[in-house]
Amino acid sequence: MYGPETLFDHMVEWRRQLHQHPELSFEEKETSAYIAEKLKKLECFEVHEQIGGYGIVAVISNGEGPVVGVRADMDALPITEQSFAGYASVNEGVMHACGHDAHCAILLGVAHWVKEHREMITGTIKLIFQPAEEAADEEGETGAEKMIRSPLLEDIDAVYALHMCPWLRTGEIQVNDGPSMANNDEFHITIFGEGAHAGYPHQGADPIWMTTQFLQTVYSMTGRRMHPLEVGTISVGQIHAGTASNIIPDRVDIYGTMRSYTEQVRHQLEKELLEKMNMIHSLGGQYQWKIQKGEPALINDEELNEVVRKAAANFEIYNEPFGMGSEDFSHMVNRLKGTMFFLGCGLEKERMLHHPDFDIDEQALQKGLDIMVGILQSYWKNQEG
Repeated sequence: MYGPETLFDHMVEWRRQLHQHPELSFEEKETSAYIAEKLKKLECFEVHEQIGGYGIVAVISNGEGPVVGVRADMDALPITEQSFAGYASVNEGVMHACGHDAHCAILLGVAHWVKEHREMITGTIKLIFQPAEEAADEEGETGAEKMIRSPLLEDIDAVYALHMCPWLRTGEIQVNDGPSMANNDEFHITIFGEGAHAGYPHQGADPIWMTTQFLQTVYSMTGRRMHPLEVGTISVGQIHAGTASNIIPDRVDIYGTMRSYTEQVRHQLEKELLEKMNMIHSLGGQYQWKIQKGEPALINDEELNEVVRKAAANFEIYNEPFGMGSEDFSHMVNRLKGTMFFLGCGLEKERMLHHPDFDIDEQALQKGLDIMVGILQSYWKNQEG
């Protein structure tokens, strides 16, 4: 049996083990095996593996009652860690820079807590360890999309998730009703011109010049074509062109992203972008484009958020959206009643998500466990009432 202090120590151990051995999306074989082994040792869960890839669903039931899911993601990022910690990544170029190691450690903590209190359960608990949150496969699907097709998730009445939040301190959480994270659509535009010697630009059709004109129009779009009270942004992250300083190339490749909170704005951003591309013709060029639809907006359920707020009554609670990042938990929330909250884990020096020096205050592991346990207990108490 685990007391509160020893269970915390185990969560730290699990988190550091996972942090030291990160695996990329769709490659979480050893991570999955490690988690499955810990779950099977408890001898109280049905442990279903290979769900939507390397996903795991651990199930425990006790009679009639609600079916409650708790989800954690397992994958890491293609980032080289910059850390002197003893648990720094040993896998070159791969790092848990988004806190998924902590998410899994907390959910393993929930599993151990449930084992010791399983006589209290009324209904079913499903612990969901999800692969591939950070990237899509060749079919354009992430881990949540693949897992949600499993019959194991069909009967869930409510699903909860948390996310590490380095801009809040331990003991603080961020909760938001409704749209909380963004639709994420990626685009690739190729502008074609005609190459020429840089000393004789009039003999060609300069696609770099066309690109500068095009991007000025695109960057002004959200300020002049979108409703000022609507949330939407468009950004370019990569531009590739040319091979030498004295040669005008014949093409430019542009890669970027569009973020929004509503389907209306999502559609308008795409429409405006496509319309702006037509100016390339007037500048003497041609273009090709591709838009890859990514995660939908995360729409948190208000009723479930009240459950979170009650479970976190002793925490400082900030009620505001999480930003313009995206999260593939939104695919689950599109099919199931669900919500996600952000859990403060900030250190004295703030470490941003997806950064090479990201780390957390490990005391947040206990705070995350406390809230998740409080959420589960609220369902059992409601049944008793």
